[in-house]
Amino acid sequence: MFEIGGSLREARLKRGLTPADVQKAIRIRDRYLQALEEERWELLPGDAYVKGFLRTYADYLGLDGNLYVEEYNSRFAHLDEPLLVPERFARTGTHLGGVGLLRPLVAVGVIVAIVAAVAAWQLSGSPGPKQSTPPTTAPTTTASHHTTPQKAAHKKRHVSALPSRATVVASRGNSWLWIRSGGANGPTIYQGTLVQGKTVPVNLKNGPVWIRLGYPPALDVRLGGKLVHGLPTQVGNILLTRRGIRPA
Repeated sequence: MFEIGGSLREARLKRGLTPADVQKAIRIRDRYLQALEEERWELLPGDAYVKGFLRTYADYLGLDGNLYVEEYNSRFAHLDEPLLVPERFARTGTHLGGVGLLRPLVAVGVIVAIVAAVAAWQLSGSPGPKQSTPPTTAPTTTASHHTTPQKAAHKKRHVSALPSRATVVASRGNSWLWIRSGGANGPTIYQGTLVQGKTVPVNLKNGPVWIRLGYPPALDVRLGGKLVHGLPTQVGNILLTRRGIRPA
């Protein structure tokens, strides 16, 4: 166990940074930074924001963000138990003598009756045994043999045309970035605050890149010149490949 807030404050002071300096770099408001340093979790929007802010703040100060999130989870995180049976269903079963359960059963029975009627109608109109020998088997098989190589060739051409370069653009504001080649443990390609209007080129020829986004709403990612969707709405990590974006 260690003091989460105290160690963050000590690391910031050792670097000679003010809360305003940190806010400008990682786009987290200074009142939230102060709440983290004082461990006043009730001043923050919720557990998800606390963990995201902790990881980003600790990483920015050169600390292990995952370690701070684990410490918070072990001591402070609240796990809300889901309500297994909605209250309105429980009340219906109590006051109406089971009518709430009867209605779904009636609906299921109607669906089963409809399906049975359709099946009986299809069987009654099906052709007799005289047409049991299918005359078109050979043409169908031949057509499938002709189309399969074309589809395979089309897929090969599509794979070879995948873009190998991307750009990260600060279109709507500043955002702190950390880009690593190959994955979360790969070598760092870029780390710092991307100022609005600036871009960072990313080479995907040697594989995917891992990116931590300090303020995703300010950013756009373009793959081969085309805008790619799928960025998170808050602090988070992504894996950028030649096919697009996925969570990391």
